[in-house]
Amino acid sequence: MITKDLLITFFKERATQPVSFREIVFKLNLTPPERRRLKRLLREMVNDGDIVRTRKGLYGPAEEMNLVTGYFEAHRDGYGFVIPEKVGERDIFIPARAAIGAMDNDRVIARIENRRRREGAIIRILQRAHTRLVGTFEVVRTGFYVRPKNKSVPFDLYIAPNEKGKAKDGDIVIAEIVIYPSDKRPPSGKIIKILEKPQSPVDEVEGIIDEFNLPRRFPHNVIEEAKSLYVKGLKNSEHKRKDIRNLLTITIDGERAKDFDDAISIKKIDSGYRLWVHIADVGFFVGWDSLIDREARKRGTSVYFPDRVIPMLPKELSEDLCSLKPEVDRLAFTVEMDFDMHGERTDVRFYPSIINSNERMTYTSVKKILVDEDMQERQRYDYLLQALEIMGDLCNILKSRRLKRGSLDFDLPEPEVLLDVQGNLEDIVKAERNFAHMIIEEFMIAANEAVASYLEALNVPSIYRIHEEPDPMKLEDITKIISSLKILKKTKAVVPKDFSSLIKQIHGTPEEDIINHMILRSLKQAKYSPVNVGHFGLASESYTHFTSPIRRYPDLVVHRILREVLTKKHLSDKRIKELESILPDIAFHSSRMERQADEVERAVLSAMRVWFMKDKVGEEFDGRVISVTPYGLKIRLKDYYVEGFLHVSYMTDDFYQYDEKSLSLYGIHKKKRFTIGKELKVRIDRVDMEEREIVLGI
Repeated sequence: MITKDLLITFFKERATQPVSFREIVFKLNLTPPERRRLKRLLREMVNDGDIVRTRKGLYGPAEEMNLVTGYFEAHRDGYGFVIPEKVGERDIFIPARAAIGAMDNDRVIARIENRRRREGAIIRILQRAHTRLVGTFEVVRTGFYVRPKNKSVPFDLYIAPNEKGKAKDGDIVIAEIVIYPSDKRPPSGKIIKILEKPQSPVDEVEGIIDEFNLPRRFPHNVIEEAKSLYVKGLKNSEHKRKDIRNLLTITIDGERAKDFDDAISIKKIDSGYRLWVHIADVGFFVGWDSLIDREARKRGTSVYFPDRVIPMLPKELSEDLCSLKPEVDRLAFTVEMDFDMHGERTDVRFYPSIINSNERMTYTSVKKILVDEDMQERQRYDYLLQALEIMGDLCNILKSRRLKRGSLDFDLPEPEVLLDVQGNLEDIVKAERNFAHMIIEEFMIAANEAVASYLEALNVPSIYRIHEEPDPMKLEDITKIISSLKILKKTKAVVPKDFSSLIKQIHGTPEEDIINHMILRSLKQAKYSPVNVGHFGLASESYTHFTSPIRRYPDLVVHRILREVLTKKHLSDKRIKELESILPDIAFHSSRMERQADEVERAVLSAMRVWFMKDKVGEEFDGRVISVTPYGLKIRLKDYYVEGFLHVSYMTDDFYQYDEKSLSLYGIHKKKRFTIGKELKVRIDRVDMEEREIVLGI
């Protein structure tokens, strides 16, 4: 029977040039029913980007025709980059003239036109990421348009007079895209909703949920399926599980957390340490292709906001049945690991378990016990002291070992938005990351590595969390900045293997967080892939995501694969082919949804910043330059974790020019120079609520 695998083999081994449908039929000697199936398979493979159909109707493998499939990362000026799906390939620059109307996050096929410069042109859009836009409705002499709020969309959307509904000039609207932009015709759409202008930060969050078309609720049939799982509960599962309810077990999470993915247990053994990492057994409740599974796969990840969460799973699962709450029996998937005194893993065991968490600890409380040695907190949790101290010891050993192998230790400050009980904005501060966070981080890394290396050794198809080495072209700016800051005695061209030692050398300097952010931006984005190429940032040869199945879909998939391997011992060839066929799409879609969640969180942070600063126009603040462009300076304020932009036209004390060599702005007459890290006093000149921008002056 004709299959996709057979066709892939045919194109790789027997197609020395583009071939027609008839040639494929003749060479494979296909029967009439197989020909009909061939038509359908060719159409699917063209849509998936596996092969390409030329204008003459001939078929060929994409890589043989100098074509690359990937997703488009768009810039507001129209140009962008195609990030290849195939691991190990460098990004391809797409000039604005060659984007053929592709939008941010669209799945595309691009032709490489200059291999040395990695420049190309998009020739086909396989899958659109956006079906609608949020923006401002504008009435101009030439007609009606929607100006998108999303800066990466490089066009205004034309609205026909009969498609504008009741929208008026200046309204914030949601428009459905009816015709996408192309070389031949401009984009057009229709108004489907008029949004109220936000009157509070909470209203702003509601608008962002609309802007990204995020689901506010689960479909009724998904909720009903989730409720039915209460009957399943712990029934008929105990005898297939290891009962470790007597093991001292705790969770450590933030104060506001409700979905407890992971719990930990530990003890000293003669050879070193024994660590148990218990992960919520979501796979027991959510089977492949169930209603809940399909919805979770579509969502890909939970999305977090300052005042709420849009979960991947219904709350019946995420906050109850699967959540490892204290003092109740819960089903888990346990990774039991032995480590020697140097932190090397000497043994590992995986098994479904039933646990009962003794205590729901918080990061703040664990820090008080281990770092601050707070007597009141230590007395309150005296029965946990020994276990917590052993956890702290093992964390230090594991982290030291990870750093020695070249793992990047970013201690990047992250902003935290604080709201009061009424939803009013109180403050934007630097989020605390303490020793308790590091304990959980190290233990989860250890469990993820153990699962990944186990599945890889068995040669079982799985999803890996990969992180490729950075593009050498993106490292030039870092070298320039380090040279201009003169914080290192000798500065040579930075290469990826230098990152770990560079982070150590700048630790404690005023410029530490700025350079760390620059290094982070120069790195490729970690993603999910069925092909393992290692994780550069962690210096890990084999890594996956296993420890958060409540909020990340790839973790749930890895759970199922591990359970299948442990139960069946050996997967059939048919099952292996099934996994090989579905995992690439799951990995690609999960990576895309993760990127969208990141975009949502950035949009919320930008919105919260302008709401927080809107009453401070005219006030002056101390700040520090964190980025320099030909157009001006990006500055972070000292008093609040807020960033604004000082445009060069607002720097009225001189004529400023951009020095690309030192990445600085310098005054022609007064010789004043602004480089990354420079401190200065700025004034809040304007807060643009609609564009979510803070405009600074000096």
